[in-house]
Amino acid sequence: MIISKLYSRFLQQLPAETAHDLAIHSLGSPLSKLTGNAQPAAPIEMMGIQFPGRVGLAAGFDKNADAIRGLSRLGFGFLEVGTVTPKPQAGNPKPRLFRLIKDQAIINRMGFNNKGVDYLVKQVRKSRFKGVLGINIGKNKDTDNNRALDDYLIGFNKTHALADYITINISSPNTPNLRALQSKDSLNHLLSGLKQAQTEAHKKSGQYTPLVVKISPDENTDQLKAIAQVLKETKIDGLICTNTTISRPNKLNSNPQLIDQTGGLSGAPLKKLSLNTLKTMRALLGPDFPIIAVGGIMSVADAQQRFDCGANLIQIYSGFIYHGPGLIKDINHWLTQTHGFTPQP
Repeated sequence: MIISKLYSRFLQQLPAETAHDLAIHSLGSPLSKLTGNAQPAAPIEMMGIQFPGRVGLAAGFDKNADAIRGLSRLGFGFLEVGTVTPKPQAGNPKPRLFRLIKDQAIINRMGFNNKGVDYLVKQVRKSRFKGVLGINIGKNKDTDNNRALDDYLIGFNKTHALADYITINISSPNTPNLRALQSKDSLNHLLSGLKQAQTEAHKKSGQYTPLVVKISPDENTDQLKAIAQVLKETKIDGLICTNTTISRPNKLNSNPQLIDQTGGLSGAPLKKLSLNTLKTMRALLGPDFPIIAVGGIMSVADAQQRFDCGANLIQIYSGFIYHGPGLIKDINHWLTQTHGFTPQP
């Protein structure tokens, strides 16, 4: 753990994207064994999946599934890789990733930079990962929204056999017009098409791969009501609350030049918006609908609040960037001590 802390501090001295790339390279190399082999805590069954722990890694960190082996040693109960698109794409021009250190926040406008679904499939197979894996799929930037379903079907059809669940990303603010897919009619068309593909794949292979939708924290109550209605009508298996926000809270302490950067804001300032979305969606969807909470979880107290407000599982990203594997360990310890859960052997 001391080595992990020192390495995390070293990475935070580097430019944000350089540090991220180096972390991915390290976690995908034999050096990842130096992190030890922490165990997840608080097993749960959800969506027909046996999760060995309730703390997962959010999508966006390991876009291409290059670091699965190293990440699997850190105590996560599940990993989510991606977002992956049908064709490789470079993403938005650099610089596109910014740390707001005084606010424990990150702004990114990466733009679904990834090596394409075929590369990700190869990496997942190469990893021989036996844990719970989610694969987050999106559309290419040059695909019009009226053809978005085609891209998501490519993503689903190429990955469902390798994934425990598939996340449908319609909420990133960094692909033009992507969030328009959250509107009622567009969402219904998209999810209906994916449910049909899921049914066909299940009949053909016998494997049922749950579909989960990741939504924005910037929707108002009426928009959330419409989303909840479509989720129920199309019988989607689960929900992730939430992606990053395009809003900027009034009380941010970092350099104004950083605060004004275009992109999605994550980390501590996202906490309130994400939590409110979770509360609203839990009320709209009822007590039994599977919900994964993500956004602004920077401490054990933040994790506890999400569980108290109805989350079944949580994911971390910015908290992992700022606090390293120690945050996973602390939350797992709390889950074990407070609730009497025992880590998986």
